Amino acid sequence: MNTNSEAIKILCYGDSNTWGQNPSEERYPSNVRWTGVLQNLLGEDYEIIEEGLGGRTTIFDRPEKPGRNGKIYFLSCIKTHNPIDIVILALGTNDFKLGDIKAEDVAKGNEELMKIIQEYGWNKDKKIPKIILVCVPNIDESNQYIIEKGMVGAEEKIKHLPSEMEKLAKKYNSGYLNLQEIVEPSKKDGCHLEPEAHKKIAKALFDKIKEIKLN
Repeated sequence: MNTNSEAIKILCYGDSNTWGQNPSEERYPSNVRWTGVLQNLLGEDYEIIEEGLGGRTTIFDRPEKPGRNGKIYFLSCIKTHNPIDIVILALGTNDFKLGDIKAEDVAKGNEELMKIIQEYGWNKDKKIPKIILVCVPNIDESNQYIIEKGMVGAEEKIKHLPSEMEKLAKKYNSGYLNLQEIVEPSKKDGCHLEPEAHKKIAKALFDKIKEIKLN
């Protein structure tokens, strides 16, 4: 636990790839997850808050997976962790499990979360936290796991997500990171990440964070 009261607080809100799902086993240890790697890179002047959940969507209900609607919990999450300096949003993959969802819908879902940050989030200076909007990685639909999860057709849809997310980031003047340019999904299941990918994400986010002017 970070005991530095002046540490820059970074809330990481995402799905199983933020939680640290191992494609072969249950969960990566903290020093392998990108959140933990990022904490080590940033040092004690920063505090990483992990809020990842497998199956989480942006704003959509999944009756077969209770508690996965990211919007319902997000307000409580923001209020719990205030003051927050930076929020990293990394959601969207699970939205594509809902069949008729398009990239534009996923971007709109992320926008709903950004509005919650603007309305209810505050940092140590009583200002709105900075946001880094993350476009989730590609999906490998050739993998049997993806087919079993009912995500047929998602691979093509998710390819259109970067342009929609980049437009959203520009609209809100937020940071933006496209993971589709940085990592590939594991060949073991077609959607989760290998340890090396977690390292790459942490390094890319480290660079983005260092670019942010908090005041």
